[in-house]
Amino acid sequence: MINWKKVGLFAGGTLFGSAGFKILSSDDAKHFYTNCVAAVLRGKKCVMDTVDSVQENCDDILSDAKAINEERAAKKAAAEFEDAAEDVVEDTAEEAADAEEAAE
Repeated sequence: MINWKKVGLFAGGTLFGSAGFKILSSDDAKHFYTNCVAAVLRGKKCVMDTVDSVQENCDDILSDAKAINEERAAKKAAAEFEDAAEDVVEDTAEEAADAEEAAE
């Protein structure tokens, strides 16, 4: 016994598939696909421009941060040098005072 419902569905699917293939390969459809691809390419360019801008800003921020850290390190080294110089001056003054006391 033939199941006419299944045969009808198969025939309808084949007809719809053939018509769909014709529609999808038409010149209007190709024009639509071309416009879609062009829009995607424009979107890609916009995204890449934004990425480049963010990357440049990150490079600027990184170089500024390095400069700040270098300045802080230089100030810290200068402060340590001044502390060491003060210690030397104090030690020298104490030694001179001790030498004077010993000389008396």
